[in-house]
Order: sequence, then C-alpha cells, then structure tokens
Amino acid sequence: MQGAPIGNKNAAKGKMWHGAILRALDKRGCGDRLAALDELATKLLDVVATGDLPALREFGDRLDGKPAQSVSLTGDEEHPVAVRLVERLIIDNVNNTDS
Repeated sequence: MQGAPIGNKNAAKGKMWHGAILRALDKRGCGDRLAALDELATKLLDVVATGDLPALREFGDRLDGKPAQSVSLTGDEEHPVAVRLVERLIIDNVNNTDS
C-alpha cells in the first residue's frame, strides 16, 4: 500500500478542522469542552425525539457505530483483482509459561 503523494495536504486540512471544532467547543462552553458537548448531545436528543430521520441516523451511529458497508472489487483482463481465501488461522502463544 502506498502513502499519499508528496505535497498532499489532506491530513493538515483535517487537523485544521479538528482544531476549529475544539476552539468552537471552548467558546461555547466557556473553556469547558465537556459541558459544550453535553449541551450539543442534549440538543441532538431533542431533535431525535421529533422523529427527524438524519438525527435518528446520527444517534444510532453514535451508539452502535455505522453499519458495515459492502465493498465492490472490479478488475479487467489486464488488471485482474486478486483475492486470497484464508482457510486456516493458527495462533501460537509463544509466551506460554505453562509448558
């Protein structure tokens, strides 16, 4: 697997967004991020109680995690997709002190 190309700034953009959210939480909660998050969680529950579908979906994702998504692999004659099936998994406890 290959990393991002040289000069790719996508990770930095994500960190900028993360920092902006943390600063906004600090402002909203007067420096108390947990209080700000609690306030927002309460607002989410208020919207969930109205039956708002996107809010219900977000609520479910926060509790149970997002549902598994299927992945479709395609290839062609020149670039086929290689799939290997693992038939057996052997786990050996090399630190076993009982023997």
